[in-house]
Amino acid sequence: MARARKRQPKEGADDRKLTIVPLGGMGEIGKNMFAFKYEDEIMLVDGGLAFPDADMLGVDIIVPRIDWVVEHAHMIKGWILTHGHEDHIGGLPYMLRLLPKIPMYGAKLTLGLLRGKFEEFKLSEADVDLIEVTSDERIKIGQHFTVDLFRMTHSIPDNSGMVIHTPIGRIVHSGDYKLDYHPADGKTSNLAKLAEAGRDGTLLLIADSTNAERPGYTGSERDVMHAVDQIIANRKGRVIVTTFSSHIHRLQNFVRVAEKYNRRVAMEGRSMVKALRIANELGYIEAKHPFVEMDRVEGIQDDKLLVLCTGSQGQPMAALSRLAAGTHRKITLKPGDTVIMSSNPIPGNEEAVNRVVNQLYERNVEVLYPPHYKVHVSGHASQEELKLIHDLTRPRFFIPWHGEPRHTVHHARLAESMVQPPKKTIIPHNGDVIELTKDDIKIVGQVDAGLIYIDSVGKTSDPIDEPIIRDRQALSEEGVVVIMAIASRKPVVEVITRGVAAGGNGVVVEIERLALEALNRGVREKRRLQDIRDDIYYPVRRYLRKATGRNPLILPTVVES
Repeated sequence: MARARKRQPKEGADDRKLTIVPLGGMGEIGKNMFAFKYEDEIMLVDGGLAFPDADMLGVDIIVPRIDWVVEHAHMIKGWILTHGHEDHIGGLPYMLRLLPKIPMYGAKLTLGLLRGKFEEFKLSEADVDLIEVTSDERIKIGQHFTVDLFRMTHSIPDNSGMVIHTPIGRIVHSGDYKLDYHPADGKTSNLAKLAEAGRDGTLLLIADSTNAERPGYTGSERDVMHAVDQIIANRKGRVIVTTFSSHIHRLQNFVRVAEKYNRRVAMEGRSMVKALRIANELGYIEAKHPFVEMDRVEGIQDDKLLVLCTGSQGQPMAALSRLAAGTHRKITLKPGDTVIMSSNPIPGNEEAVNRVVNQLYERNVEVLYPPHYKVHVSGHASQEELKLIHDLTRPRFFIPWHGEPRHTVHHARLAESMVQPPKKTIIPHNGDVIELTKDDIKIVGQVDAGLIYIDSVGKTSDPIDEPIIRDRQALSEEGVVVIMAIASRKPVVEVITRGVAAGGNGVVVEIERLALEALNRGVREKRRLQDIRDDIYYPVRRYLRKATGRNPLILPTVVES
């Protein structure tokens, strides 16, 4: 009897692969951006910004470097925006200038906030193809990607996660989320789509890790509303509330509480006015009375006024900082006023926030802030909510995302503790090239995904680079030495120091001697000015390191006379 020939797998049937490139959002909270590539098609997700660390002097914001995206721009078939927070759409005005016209999908509020950015940056909507979708819609991107959006509760309306259908399987991207069963708009998370993906088979889960260290469940926005309600019910003076201007759900609740106690609502701060105006125009804020102009608040009785203002992160020029410093032109704080800080400091902003809080106390106003008062809850899921998402999706592979290393590592450990853990978990870095197949996920390369530093928000000046940041750090920490040398028959040297411990006048005298010695030699030997400059720079640098133990910025200038 002849033995049946073993069937050979069809060539190419099992070696299909999808490439994923995180360009921001890995190992950090901010500048979120993903690229998904299959064959000759690319789908992008989000394009956010991040705020600088304290040592990034003079930097206002940071956006992802997208050289790889620009290089492959001809392959991009669509760009999906999960929601309207700055860390997901704030980098787009800087990116869109570098790219051709691309279909961009987002919900009504998300696109409304993005259009507001176009106005601020003087961009034309004609340069991008904005397509409005609901937070539970199916989108076809090119030939290889079909995306089922699903609503997830967060701290802003119109927030979505995604089930990405690809030729090799389903990818679930959670988006930012928490499972709030009492959101301000009454629209809870659509967990049915997650369960459906898990039932049909989830190849990869990419999920929010922000609160992976926190046990239990994240509080509801209703909890904040009740806490603020109890505070305002007993206040006879003015109430000033600060939170993130994009926190539309919370702002809506503050408006409702103000109306309950017959307080008129005023807005102060450019981003707060802009966000509330857009949300109001699009129907995301319900208010019985028009908001009060700040020029008219002085005519309103103290117990009839609530002010929503910017400055929750201690920004020097924000409304709350000016109120705390007593430099606000339209309103002056006084005893009897209450300030509610409805946010936690972003890591790195603690010192700035503490400074504002102390200034507020000096003005004899009552200051209420977390955790002493429950006036803030996170917009991100805690451990029990994370477990539920894993249990619903049951992914073969897992990438913890949207968190610093401690968050993503804790999330990976939590996933491994599940009854049905992922077959494999990886924690990539920004720029890692991830290869996904039906049977494996691995990092196979790296693209340039560094940082672009933006010096002035809202201006179109060129970004600054890392050498400039290093110079600013050196100036702030080590000081500067300026050496002005004139190459002539009678050479002259003048030394100016700032921020350098000069040890009396001895250090300056020695710098002058070294510079003059190099200058005389250079004139005698008829050396080039650039060479004379180097002959001054290096001996002075060696001397300062030895004499002071410091490395100030040294700026020698040599001119002929």
